[in-house]
Amino acid sequence: MPLSPLDIHNKEFGRSFRGYAEDEVDDFLERVIQDYEGMIRANKDLEERMEQMQERLRHFTNIEESLSKSIIVAQETAEEVKNNAKKEAQLIIKEAEKNADRIVSEALQKSRKMALEVEEIQKHAAIFRARFRSLIQAQLELLESGDWKHFDDDAHQVDLQFRQASS
Repeated sequence: MPLSPLDIHNKEFGRSFRGYAEDEVDDFLERVIQDYEGMIRANKDLEERMEQMQERLRHFTNIEESLSKSIIVAQETAEEVKNNAKKEAQLIIKEAEKNADRIVSEALQKSRKMALEVEEIQKHAAIFRARFRSLIQAQLELLESGDWKHFDDDAHQVDLQFRQASS
């Protein structure tokens, strides 16, 4: 058990012949008591301060643990967001590729259909030109033939009959 200032103060020394001067011993003990009390107060202050520091250390350790956990959660969340973004990007790319394939396929179908229509129109135009050419040639042949003289004579007779009938 450690000494207390009271133990030092109450300590009595036996007297012997040629002993120490009592006043000097009492003065020295008084100084030892004061220093010892000061050391006890300082020690108590240091213990209180150490307890405060340990409390702060526990507080900061808790904060550090919370921050570490938060960082881990944030990293996991970031990784999850990144993975989700990659998956979504892949889905968007696949959808875009499907749409592009569909658009190209539709364009090719329309192109083929238009090519067939153009070919059909060209055939009809060729047939029309051939028929029109035949018609014009037939008309030219008719104009160049001598059958027009009979027509003129017949038209002249009809005109005479009509005049006679009107008169």
